[in-house]
Amino acid sequence: MSDKVRVGIVGLGRSGWNIHAKLLGGLSDRYQIVAVSDLDPGRREEAKERFGCNTYETIDGLLEDPAVELVIVASPSHLHAEHSIMALKAGKAVVCEKPMAATLEEADRMIETARETGNLLTVFQNRRYSQDFVKVKEIIDSGILGRIVLVRIAWHGFGRRWDWQTLKKFGGGSLRNTGPHLIDQALQLFGPAEPEIFCDMRRTLTLGDAEDHVKVVMKAIDAEAPLIDIEITSACAYPQDNWLVMGTQGGLTGTTRHLRWKYYKPEELPPRQLETAPMPDRSYNRDEITWYEEEWSLEEDQGPGQAGFYLDLYETLRHGAPLAITPESARRVMWVIEQCMKQCPV
Repeated sequence: MSDKVRVGIVGLGRSGWNIHAKLLGGLSDRYQIVAVSDLDPGRREEAKERFGCNTYETIDGLLEDPAVELVIVASPSHLHAEHSIMALKAGKAVVCEKPMAATLEEADRMIETARETGNLLTVFQNRRYSQDFVKVKEIIDSGILGRIVLVRIAWHGFGRRWDWQTLKKFGGGSLRNTGPHLIDQALQLFGPAEPEIFCDMRRTLTLGDAEDHVKVVMKAIDAEAPLIDIEITSACAYPQDNWLVMGTQGGLTGTTRHLRWKYYKPEELPPRQLETAPMPDRSYNRDEITWYEEEWSLEEDQGPGQAGFYLDLYETLRHGAPLAITPESARRVMWVIEQCMKQCPV
């Protein structure tokens, strides 16, 4: 008997087709797409030709298909909770696209349904596996930058959007479309403490009624954690680097494709003590620091990238490995989003 995980994909849009189907197509030794559902008959036919799978107009038919073991919910954002709960109750394991849900209450119902049914629920927070983030976290965790003071994550662009993801009624807006990626990364770097949230959201160039400019600042209340500064905007004509990390022994900057960082070795600095007497030459006192500099590029990275999500999930489904992305960790993202929505009902 084949040990492949048998997959049904709900929704064949940008995410379902261009991300999930593409990733699984490259992992054909572990996964087999056996069914899809989409309202568009052309999309269904395209999937049938490519994968030889069963096709259904609605999720109901897909959930009744006994061949389907794992359901990928890649339907529009406002349907994520409804479709995930339906799939869990139908006895399927579920991968839900981000955002996990439209509200924190919906996310809690999803988690509770997974507990009641005993079926696996995970959320496609795929940016935890992005090579640049993996490298940034590796460098921070190594300690060479010292205590991290600030992490700034920026996704800047300039342009209009006018699709369904710009509309509130479909769960649109930059906070819930792009925000889950950056907020999830930020929470991994922030640690387990509960953050205090500051948020500013605005409509700038979008043709829809949801926000397309978002600023989120996360600050620890009673714990030592870096200040996290997140910017997502469609109104930046001079985009800045995606990453800026400030530490007490160095720093890091760069993009999703290229990173550079420098640090010093504390043992190489001469001992100092606080002095209050005037400097003999009236100058500022400064250390002469020997810097060590390194670089990383995506082209040279041999990591699995976002395919790592499905590699880890396979180990969970087939070999009982711990679930890499728990629904509870994705709930933290939803909690931050809810705090932002309360502060800025755009």
